[in-house]
Order: sequence, then structure tokens, then C-alpha cells
Amino acid sequence: MSSINPENWKKRNVSIEQTDSLEYGKSYLSIYSQIYSISESRTQNLTGMVSLRNTSDLDTIYLLKAEYYDTHGKSVRTYFDYPIYLAPLETTEIIIDEKDISGGTGSNFIFEWQKPHDSPEPIFEAVMTSILGQQGLSFTTQSKRIK
Repeated sequence: MSSINPENWKKRNVSIEQTDSLEYGKSYLSIYSQIYSISESRTQNLTGMVSLRNTSDLDTIYLLKAEYYDTHGKSVRTYFDYPIYLAPLETTEIIIDEKDISGGTGSNFIFEWQKPHDSPEPIFEAVMTSILGQQGLSFTTQSKRIK
């Protein structure tokens, strides 16, 4: 389970009054809670830090839903399914703990969001890390808008 307490999302809950003035979007983000190591039968667990970023320096944006899926496309968990706000240039995170292997080697997120029409799109990125002995491993992924 993620180390982000679900109560933190409720504190960011907001009611959106004029949705017709906002543009809707949906983004896909690949994330790896495990990677193959040496062979297909051996995996290494990773910590995933998912970064949800408002790239506008002027406008607040709204994230409507964050859902985590496993390698087979089955929903693992929904982090929130109600509007939360991100102030201009604000970032919030979702952490996938190293011991949480429920997503597997091909896990992903779907984010739904709304923003003012003239604002830039939000960015969703993931940094995966692992330390084994004196070896460190890290890499990143970036989201792709799908709607």
C-alpha cells in the first residue's frame, strides 16, 4: 500500500462550480513496481514516486481521479475519485512502496483532470528507485495524454 494517507486527499477536495469553462483531459503513466533482473524468473522491487504537477504559474487545476492498474490492466486501487485542486506550480505525490508489488512489472496510472482552456496541461511523472548493497538504480517515465 502507498505511504500516502488517503486522508491527505480529502483535505484537497474541492467543489468545481463552472465545469463548462474547463477543458477535460485524461493521461496515462507507466510505472514499474518491479523489474526483471538477470532472468524472467527473477524480479527486483522498486519504490515509485509519482509526481502530479501543475505547470501553470497562474491557474489552479483540478485532478478528478487517480487510479492504479496492474500488469494485466486490472484496477489495484483508486487514490481519489473526486476533484482535488493543485495551486499554480504546485506538486503532490503518490508513493508506491518498495514492498508493494501488487502492480507488477507493467503497472500504470490513469489520471483524469480539468484545467482552464488557456492553461498548460499538467505533467505526471514517475521516478523509480532501488538500492541493493552499494548499487543504486533509478529511472523516470512521463505521462501521455490519451483524451
